[in-house]
Amino acid sequence: MKYALFLGCTIPARARNYELSARKVAEKLGIELVDIERFMCCGFPIKAGDIDSSELLAAYNLCLAQERGLDICALCSSCTSALAEVAHHLSLDERRREQINERLSAVGLEYKSSPRVRHFARVLFEEVGDEKIKVHLQKDLSDLKIASHYGCHYLKPSEVHDHFDDVEDPNSLDALVALTGAEIVDYPLKKKCCGGPVLPVDENVALSVTKEKLESLRDAGADALCLVCPFCSVMYDGNQKSIESEYDTSFKLPALYLTQILGLAMGFGRKELGLNMNVVKTKKLTAKIGL
Repeated sequence: MKYALFLGCTIPARARNYELSARKVAEKLGIELVDIERFMCCGFPIKAGDIDSSELLAAYNLCLAQERGLDICALCSSCTSALAEVAHHLSLDERRREQINERLSAVGLEYKSSPRVRHFARVLFEEVGDEKIKVHLQKDLSDLKIASHYGCHYLKPSEVHDHFDDVEDPNSLDALVALTGAEIVDYPLKKKCCGGPVLPVDENVALSVTKEKLESLRDAGADALCLVCPFCSVMYDGNQKSIESEYDTSFKLPALYLTQILGLAMGFGRKELGLNMNVVKTKKLTAKIGL
């Protein structure tokens, strides 16, 4: 398996632990991730203000992968959704393709047909599969209780993701975490947003949404939260201490990327997986599995 790795904007700036752990897991599973230096923003952050420029940015990135003959593997749920949605729309709208190509011609690119766009978790779930993953698991995580946060863009819009998981009752992340032996924790607010989209507009509202979900996770007895989106991590990991201070409460709930959880089960060390970069300390969590 060989993919163009799309890191987006947030991961290089704020989620190097995600990149480190994803590269380790990919290497272990024989997934070759190719870096394309000319990749730029996926276009998602400006979609609400300038949809034409947003689509142009996405099409530019799709063209770069198209030139290499590679499908795209993204780590960020928003990046995955933005790229996949534009690829879907351009496949159906010839007039829009012509408009996009007129602008892309300025940089010597032409959009012909889109590469597939897959989230890394989907690649693991669909293309690698349970059996190949289990072969590489060395450490039992059965002493851990882990809940999953699916977020807003990992599965939506469902038609651009080929309906690979049920948006109303998702299980792909839980299924991958369960391979490690960890106990899967269900909780009432499983499908609720992290609050991140509201953060630039109203920080108090955003943090109150995150707080409500952290309370739900604490009440359900989770030892850790599994994430697949860097901006969700900004809310649950990066802002957790601020929430504790603002609301005079305590959670101390580690928020780990799926790749960090799988990496622990594969036998990688804390620094190899970037656990030392997590804001909420993870040493008590990893001590439960002898690390």
